[in-house]
Amino acid sequence: MPAYERGLKRRAVIAAGALAVTCLLGTTAPEADAREAAGAGRPHGDLPAPTGPYAVGTTARHLVDDGRRDPWRPGSGHREVMVSFWYPAERGHGGRTARHMDERAAAHFGSARGAGPLNYGVPAGKADWAATRTHATVDAPVARGSGKHPVVLYSAGLGDPRTWNTGLVEDLASRGYVVVTVDHTYDSSEVALPGGRLATSVLPELARKPGTDIGAVLRKAMKARVDDTRFVLDTLGNAKRRASLPPGLSNAMDLRRVGMAGHSAGGFTAVQTMHDDRRIRAGIDMDGTLEFPGPGGSGSELGTVARDGLDRPFLLMGTESPDSGDHSRQPSWAALWKNSTGWRGDVTLRGSRHGSLTDASSLLPSLAAQGAVPPETVRDQLGTVRPERAVAATRAYVAAFFDRFLKGRDDHLLDGPSDRFPEMRFAR
Repeated sequence: MPAYERGLKRRAVIAAGALAVTCLLGTTAPEADAREAAGAGRPHGDLPAPTGPYAVGTTARHLVDDGRRDPWRPGSGHREVMVSFWYPAERGHGGRTARHMDERAAAHFGSARGAGPLNYGVPAGKADWAATRTHATVDAPVARGSGKHPVVLYSAGLGDPRTWNTGLVEDLASRGYVVVTVDHTYDSSEVALPGGRLATSVLPELARKPGTDIGAVLRKAMKARVDDTRFVLDTLGNAKRRASLPPGLSNAMDLRRVGMAGHSAGGFTAVQTMHDDRRIRAGIDMDGTLEFPGPGGSGSELGTVARDGLDRPFLLMGTESPDSGDHSRQPSWAALWKNSTGWRGDVTLRGSRHGSLTDASSLLPSLAAQGAVPPETVRDQLGTVRPERAVAATRAYVAAFFDRFLKGRDDHLLDGPSDRFPEMRFAR
């Protein structure tokens, strides 16, 4: 049964961890002022280094969709979206190493109302989320002579910020991709906007409102996410808008080779956008169900991507969470599998849980070792798979998929079980 049906009295996650309804349901955590949540001196985690041949650069941009009112707050004006670019960069450039999270965003993420406690069980105020650094240099020039690179869009789970899978995103960039991470404003736990503004999620308030139709909220969220993604694609196709990017980045993007990946609700977003927009040639759904609860919370309704299927390649990556697994265990994945005509793959990470496919695999064990997170929280979030193996396997299979379908390079990792990754179980 989808976890969102387990009640509005506590945090919920939609089946197979798919639409992770971060902050959506009324779980409470010990009160902590947001300013305390990112205080210096608290434990913090480290992200693993990228494995590809390139150094990594990053830059953030604020985009405004002049053709669309914000769906969550129509009176606030046009839709605002924050994105970050991650790309192969020139080595030895110097410059500033990017933070994992903006300080304002980190403070809210780690507070009682943020995704840190509500999604990942990190007690409010116990971790210094602003202290974690990436391996990317801010505004570095693109690696000289590296040519054009495929573009991969990334969407995080419902309520998670765009930064929540930076370890995977950096690794892809180091292997020769331009990755664009998208924050879905008022869905994400928090989004730091220009002018010192912090847009926090509207979902907790909606969930606590008597009579809220959770299915309607989630359908609205998915539409907003798909619209955000297509707007970002439109922006990438506009040469004038790309002109402000770091040296060489505009010309380094090959927009004829675009893929998309996402975790949880982001996985649904990836394949649903692929269904709706043929500019996306290949997609990965990482533990994201493709259905909504029916009226009044009874039954379920398949997304159109599951009903119609896809005619382009996609990869399903499941976990061993109780309501996850391969397509034989998930009705919405089974429908997508049956109704699709393109290449399709399905792998499950043995011993894993929903958080295993995110930065949680890198950060939670470190926080636990420093006493900030109880060991049982790590087990609940990550299962029994060794965290470093979860990271390595996730990176390898995501890269193998996009290498095969966006670069035409096949390392045959997707052909079947591999001695390199006995943690991965294949479904046919």
